[in-house]
Amino acid sequence: MAKKQNVLLCWVGGNDLKALSGTDAGPVLSTLRAESFDQVELLSSYPAEQVEPYLAWLREQVNSQVNLSYESLTSPVHFGDIYQAANAHLKRLHVPGTQLSILLSPGTPAMQAVWILLGKTRYSVTFYQSSLEQGVQKVEVPFEIAAEYVPAANTITGDKLLQLADGQAPVNAAFDSIVTQSERMLRLKAQAQVLAQKQVPVLIYGETGTGKELFARAIHNASPRSSGPFVAVNCGAIPPELIDSTLFGHRKGAFTGAVESRAGVFQQADGGTLFLDEFGELTPDAQVRLLRVLQEGVVTPVGSSQEVRVNVRFVTATCCR
Repeated sequence: MAKKQNVLLCWVGGNDLKALSGTDAGPVLSTLRAESFDQVELLSSYPAEQVEPYLAWLREQVNSQVNLSYESLTSPVHFGDIYQAANAHLKRLHVPGTQLSILLSPGTPAMQAVWILLGKTRYSVTFYQSSLEQGVQKVEVPFEIAAEYVPAANTITGDKLLQLADGQAPVNAAFDSIVTQSERMLRLKAQAQVLAQKQVPVLIYGETGTGKELFARAIHNASPRSSGPFVAVNCGAIPPELIDSTLFGHRKGAFTGAVESRAGVFQQADGGTLFLDEFGELTPDAQVRLLRVLQEGVVTPVGSSQEVRVNVRFVTATCCR
């Protein structure tokens, strides 16, 4: 029986590049000195002029075949780009007769997270890590820990987790109303599902008629707030003199025509999601007042000095960038 080809796959990290001028060997060389590999596949998002001297130096230090691939990433923490690059190399190398290993230590936390996701859900790999304190070690990563690297993974398992990581259509039925075959839109749906699980404000860009409210409603319906109200407001349709009254409410007699007290949209959406469409149509002053609500979670109705606490998920949309 032919011996398996041992292949190590990892990113080039900043500590590896520093090894040229320092006393520390860096995670990659430390691992190659401690473990035996036939082939090393390095991925780099650094400029070639920074990496080529390191590559030449590393090849002089080891007997393994060392290959390097340059990956163009939007940023070294862009999960989508990192996932696509890492998955492409694992898919290429995952062939019969090959034993794959991944060194987790070099690179950003996002790079490490993607390695763990792929290595625990799609490919059979051995994980290594290298540190000055503990040296080079094999790492056993329980899937429960791996899942923590994926936003909202505590509610998504198995094949559904793979769907989300692939950027395929989200698994939550709340997004079924957004029908598309566009790869870009499918990714946006996947990102929106991740955001749905987070208690953070969301800003949606898009021209009029592109379905911004569909996304906002789906985010609400897929979120922990789905049992609460979803209140949609077109900011461009609010008369300037009624902006504060519409948003924050008013007390009886606060202005001419205020014949009764009325709750604003923030109070109406309490415990749920407030969707402000055409947010860019609001005056700068009104946007500043909204910022206070966002920061402090309180509104003051027109004609009142009493603050009212509100608990609202804030989703806005605009066609302006």
